[in-house]
Amino acid sequence: MIKSMTILLVAGARPNFMKIAPIYFALESKKTFMRSKNIELRIVIVHTGQHYDVNMSDIFFRDLEIPKPDIYLGTGSGSHAEQTGKIMIAFEKVLLDTQPDWVIVVGDVNSTVACSLTSKKLGVKVAHVEAGLRSFDMTMPEEVNRKVTDSICDLLFVTEESGITNLRNEGIPTKQIFHVGNVMIDSLLKNLAKMEKNGFQPSPAIKEFIIKHNKYAVLTLHRPSNVDSPEHFFPIWEAIRQVSQKIPILFPAHPRTLSKINKNEGNNGNIMITEPLGYHDMLFAIKNSKIVITDSGGLQEETTALGIHCVTIRENTERPITVEIGTNYLIGTKFDMIVSTVENIIAGKGKNGIVPPLWDGRAAERIVDILISQ
Repeated sequence: MIKSMTILLVAGARPNFMKIAPIYFALESKKTFMRSKNIELRIVIVHTGQHYDVNMSDIFFRDLEIPKPDIYLGTGSGSHAEQTGKIMIAFEKVLLDTQPDWVIVVGDVNSTVACSLTSKKLGVKVAHVEAGLRSFDMTMPEEVNRKVTDSICDLLFVTEESGITNLRNEGIPTKQIFHVGNVMIDSLLKNLAKMEKNGFQPSPAIKEFIIKHNKYAVLTLHRPSNVDSPEHFFPIWEAIRQVSQKIPILFPAHPRTLSKINKNEGNNGNIMITEPLGYHDMLFAIKNSKIVITDSGGLQEETTALGIHCVTIRENTERPITVEIGTNYLIGTKFDMIVSTVENIIAGKGKNGIVPPLWDGRAAERIVDILISQ
């Protein structure tokens, strides 16, 4: 008699798709093996719609070669409480309809905690990918999401050894914790190899910028703590403008940030402001850059994997290994630190980093092997 095993992969924001893509392919590769055990493996991709842009989402599905979500909840934006509540209400119906054996959540967005909580309330087992990361800053909504999610999940898959330490310190049983590597790096390595094999050509604007500038920086800036308040944002932006006199900057701008600056002012200087880029365009730009300046989490990891210097404009990071052994500089938000750090890197005084253990492109395989053995 053939049994079924249903696994839900949950994504809520664009970075989540880079994380679920390798897990999806690793699960697909196990279907034949599972059939030999009389188990039919069913994979369901759920997009909560927490962040959704039709054009950009379509680009991500195409670039990552994953099917469009089986279920789209369309919960949209709102306050943290409103958004989390809407996701929980919608996701409960999905759980009741699909009756999954496992729910896999990734990262630290509101969808992560909302779907974890809803699953556990219904007695469904949950696995958290990127578990154990901590900034130790409870003013960050992501930190709350991380800690709550980890406290209730059945399996915790960590990217770096600090995650193991953090989870053990929080009382999580060791048998639930697995150091598997980094699925973001799985996607990075696979897609870079595919782009090289296929002779990838970036969009015309990006190609023109890179041809024009032999050395350049890539900037991303979107965290509310950095851009929502004028007294925080303008010193950072002035530092960026100062840096742009030393090195041209490609800036795929988040709508939150774009609303705070004069777009024409940036374009007339040495900063090229663009709309958010597709995954492959962004990878191409980062891989060929001299420096990445960011307040993102994932870019700290991707730059360390690529050996690209990363200047992180934050007071803390939940990815300390990128600073300890990687190419990441955690410098805060002060004007002088931003400018001096970039100038030192341009002058050839940047540090040499190494790639963390298990960031080898096989994290998703390890995750799936552990999951189906439970």
